Amino acid sequence: MAKREGERPPIPAALPVPVVDAHTHLDACGAKDAADVTAMVDRAAQAGVTRVVTVADDLAAARWAAQAATWDPRVFAAVAVHPTRTSSFTDADRVVIEELARQPRVVAVGETGLDYYWDYSTPEDQQEAFRWHIDLAKRVGKPLMIHDRDAHEDIYQVLQEEGAPEKVVFHCFSGDAEFARKCVDKGYVLSFAGTVTFRNAHAQRDAAALIPSYQMLVETDAPFLTPHPFRGRPNEPYCAAYTLRALAQLRGADVGELASEVTATAERLFDLSSATGSEISGREA
Repeated sequence: MAKREGERPPIPAALPVPVVDAHTHLDACGAKDAADVTAMVDRAAQAGVTRVVTVADDLAAARWAAQAATWDPRVFAAVAVHPTRTSSFTDADRVVIEELARQPRVVAVGETGLDYYWDYSTPEDQQEAFRWHIDLAKRVGKPLMIHDRDAHEDIYQVLQEEGAPEKVVFHCFSGDAEFARKCVDKGYVLSFAGTVTFRNAHAQRDAAALIPSYQMLVETDAPFLTPHPFRGRPNEPYCAAYTLRALAQLRGADVGELASEVTATAERLFDLSSATGSEISGREA
């Protein structure tokens, strides 16, 4: 299928059971205000993706995500400073992130972790910030949402040294089956993005095939990582439906049953029932 750069993939038929896009970036997808957010989640709802968690990677994005989560009851937020942005992570920044993390519609601390692919921040700066975010997640009683790129063993070690929060999710899981087993044994949740549909993603597919469904989430990481066969085109939350169907095929599972199971995992992990309806403003109020 030829790529049509800049054109969104078609919206697929609705899933038989609604799912949650457990990790997206509505601002990076182009949303600026409440109307934009509503339009994006309306498109997602057409595909059966009825709730989303929009995730921050810096201070400005954290403020925006927390606000966006008050514009539409289908939107929740996660806030943190991305590991590649930690070279100048100040005490004042920490105060802001903690204040936002305590808001009722912010359902996770993330994305935080380690990224050894890029060299924008030193491993030392990243690890210091990661340890602080781990402590924050424990203090506010919310899940830790981990970004892990080329850093599996260091992330695992830091979690053991600091003591992991009660709830941990590896966003866009990129490890192999062996690392997946280690994480599952610790009770961590693994979230799969469009990368699991890529033809060269053998390790991720092996991991996705073996983990319990009650420790699995589906996400887009939009606007990045658009599922095959639309790789390279703009991603949006509705594309989580493509990934969910691919995961069901990979696991030999019924699409509706898998959708129901990953939705239950998202609701349990992010405690969505208690966050729903809290501090909603805008047209949905």
